[in-house]
Amino acid sequence: MVFKYKAVTTTGEKKEGVIEAVNKDLAISALQRRGLVILSIFGDEPKGIMANPIFQRVPMRDVVILSRQISTLFEAQVSALKAFTLLASNSENKYLGRTLTQVIDDLQAGFSISGALAKHPKVFSDFYVNMVRAGEESGKLSQTFIYLADYLDRQYELTTKTRNALIYPAFVITVFIAVMILMLVMVIPKLSQLIIESGQQVPIYTRVIIGISNFFVDYGIFFGIALIIAIVWLILMARTEKGKVTIDSMKLTIPLFGNLFKKVYLSRISDNMDTMLSAGIPIVRSIEITASVVGNKVYGEIMKNTSDLVKGGSSFSDALGKHVEMPAILIQMIKVGEETGSVTNILKTLARFYKREVDEAVDTLVGLIEPVMIVVLGIGVGVLLSAILIPIYNIASSIQ
Repeated sequence: MVFKYKAVTTTGEKKEGVIEAVNKDLAISALQRRGLVILSIFGDEPKGIMANPIFQRVPMRDVVILSRQISTLFEAQVSALKAFTLLASNSENKYLGRTLTQVIDDLQAGFSISGALAKHPKVFSDFYVNMVRAGEESGKLSQTFIYLADYLDRQYELTTKTRNALIYPAFVITVFIAVMILMLVMVIPKLSQLIIESGQQVPIYTRVIIGISNFFVDYGIFFGIALIIAIVWLILMARTEKGKVTIDSMKLTIPLFGNLFKKVYLSRISDNMDTMLSAGIPIVRSIEITASVVGNKVYGEIMKNTSDLVKGGSSFSDALGKHVEMPAILIQMIKVGEETGSVTNILKTLARFYKREVDEAVDTLVGLIEPVMIVVLGIGVGVLLSAILIPIYNIASSIQ
């Protein structure tokens, strides 16, 4: 948001203007770093819906584009301060624009690029900051930002494809459940009344369907409340450390989807390690950062344990080999890389291999889910209608 300020310099010269910052405290800090003594500052904090964190986020795609733009500007010999100023003024994402404005203030105050980016963990992850720091130390910043853009692009593609594969079955199942409930609540009661009033013997499967329908009609509101309470409880539990571990463990054991998730995390680990080692980041630090960004508590703990073992003198492959979740092929290939001095090339090969595996798993899953869903939907609707229509047909036959 924009703040209007009035201030004086250390020499007594009066200044006034506007500054963009997330809140008033950060605006004041930025002005003080410029050597200004603030006389007054005005601006309204975001309230209501716009204060919600969901409206103050930067999609991964925007960070990919930003990284490529920074790389291009650095290759053109544009200074860091000028590059970030250009990008801040042209950013379509307001939150990203405000973040870059604060980065500019920190650069003017003498911070390094990595130090300025590290102040914004919601936008620039620990992995991102460490990559930039490695680029500063090696003098290859433009190349580092290319690495970052390529890496983030691969991760974005991988995450998007996996998420899209899960959205389709979730949508179909939700629609199926909604249709079945509507039929049980609105259609079946009217038809069941006709069957019962006919006085004919009702088949057992029809009585079951009528019983389920009566339950939803009589106790549907209580069932709905209980369902909402259960969902809220699950959301709250998922935010706890224990809940996150439980959910991440379940992801790896879900039929059909478990193998897909495993391949996604293995691809992410290989790609992360390759990118960081190629940038010159030490292996222990690379493993620690990978543990924090892999996106799964189970594999995060594996990488943390691997880091401790490597610190204690174990090789990377031997440390990974102590965990059954890590495939034998991955461990053997890394061991070969260690023996030949080409670990980064091996990790790059593994990242490509697991990405292909994810692509094939997603394609297979989507191809398998579609016919299965059609069959399940057909059987569900068929059983429901048969249980009601067959007795009605019998009633009509007896009347004739």
